[in-house]
Amino acid sequence: MAKVSDPIIIGKKRVKNRLTMAPTVKFDYAGDDGKVTEKHIEHYKERAQHECGLICVEATAVSPDGRFWKNHMGLWEDGQIEGHKKIVDACHEEGAVVLIQINHTGITSNPDCGEAIGPSAVPTRDPETLSRAMTLEEIKAMEEKFVSAAVRAQKAGYDGVQLHGCHSYLINQFISKKTNLRTDEYGGSVENRARFAVEIIKAIREKCGDDFIISIRTPGIEPDVVTAMEIAEEYVKAGIDYLQVSTGIEWDDPTVKDEAEYNAIVSLGVRFHDHFKGRVPVSCVNGIFEPKTIDYLIKNELVDTVDLGRAILADPAICEAALTGAPFVKCFNCPRCQYGPGMPHKCPAAMKRA
Repeated sequence: MAKVSDPIIIGKKRVKNRLTMAPTVKFDYAGDDGKVTEKHIEHYKERAQHECGLICVEATAVSPDGRFWKNHMGLWEDGQIEGHKKIVDACHEEGAVVLIQINHTGITSNPDCGEAIGPSAVPTRDPETLSRAMTLEEIKAMEEKFVSAAVRAQKAGYDGVQLHGCHSYLINQFISKKTNLRTDEYGGSVENRARFAVEIIKAIREKCGDDFIISIRTPGIEPDVVTAMEIAEEYVKAGIDYLQVSTGIEWDDPTVKDEAEYNAIVSLGVRFHDHFKGRVPVSCVNGIFEPKTIDYLIKNELVDTVDLGRAILADPAICEAALTGAPFVKCFNCPRCQYGPGMPHKCPAAMKRA
């Protein structure tokens, strides 16, 4: 029987326990230059200090035109490496393995940052406006931007990268039939729709070597679980080290539902774990606010690791609570998370622990 405190090997790195921090963007921490600030460093250091085994630093833009907002952290140029090294060093000092999520928003790009581009011309944030379909040359150039960001991440000392392949962003847009209407080698079949990410994975491996973790946050449903698993199979064949399962653009699968001990989104990770067991580690995420849920998922070997989002924002001590039973302040599960732009001080759980 597995325990939350058990170490796990991901890629070639040893993670000291089964607790991971999911990437959650701190919009008000960075400036227009996309550089790391002291707020970022302290934020991640605190989570590492409370025994989180693996920290995935927030979605970080591979290009300034692919940001959520102008105050979105980046790794699109070498001048940003130094700040990231400070995050890595702070977390490594506490024994945490550290990844960074790299991303481009694609058709959901903020118009203040850049043009909405993607695999096809489809409605953007504004239903009256269509994105511009990327040319083959632009696709190759975008792949290179992801690879270059991964190389910079390695130079900063990160143990690996997580490709943001879900939540409706660019990689997700390529795998979804709703947003990918292409008829060339990047559209149509599962293999073709996965090609964009697969080529990025292979190129990162070539540039960064076998010791560098390549993870992907991938939809557990797109539009159904079987199709999502077929996409993930392409990632595994390409050499991905770690599948971190969440949601995507479409959800059309009546077999996915809440379970007694966890919700429907967590169940996606459980089903992926059952499918990929023994090949690559799999995580789950969403609505996990109590140690008893973490314990249930790990002890019953339903997933390999548990990603914590709002719970670890509300109180990083949830990791110690899951490991030793130490006290912590439970996330209030606010309808609109108060740990958003300019709001860390308004999180009621964080205020309570302060």
